[in-house]
Amino acid sequence: MAGKMLKNLILSISLIFHPVHVTMTSIDYVPENDSLKVFVKMYFDDFLSDLVISGENRTADFFTASGTEAIDVMEQYINRKLIIKVNKKLLAAKLNDLEIVDNEVRLKIEYKTTKRPDVILVNNMIMTELYKDQSNLMIVKVDKYEEGVKLTSEITEKSFKIKQ
Repeated sequence: MAGKMLKNLILSISLIFHPVHVTMTSIDYVPENDSLKVFVKMYFDDFLSDLVISGENRTADFFTASGTEAIDVMEQYINRKLIIKVNKKLLAAKLNDLEIVDNEVRLKIEYKTTKRPDVILVNNMIMTELYKDQSNLMIVKVDKYEEGVKLTSEITEKSFKIKQ
């Protein structure tokens, strides 16, 4: 019992005082089904605060209950905050998995495309309205092409020209 209380105390303190404002995103092209497999990791408490700024006021319990409404809210959030265009065509996010562990949100998302990307334009606005020091780290992989970038509150967009 004491161990669980200590763990809850440590988790509560980390919710209040985690020192960095960062997300991590990987985007991988899957040629077998012409899609982008996207993984996003972010802090849960920051996400809840960003939802409030976006006009959604949800509690942690709403998301940890794993209902379909929670999936819908998260999918809408991602479609507003992580905008991806392939060859100038806007893609829609389909959330395949939502996991919340130790104040981290882990998302597995799929974006369907019609062909191999020549250009991927990403506008990552996750928490950029919330924190001036927000860093959204991202890596894009298509075949042998791979590029990493750090987007910020000031620079939210990057175009990746995929070499043939």
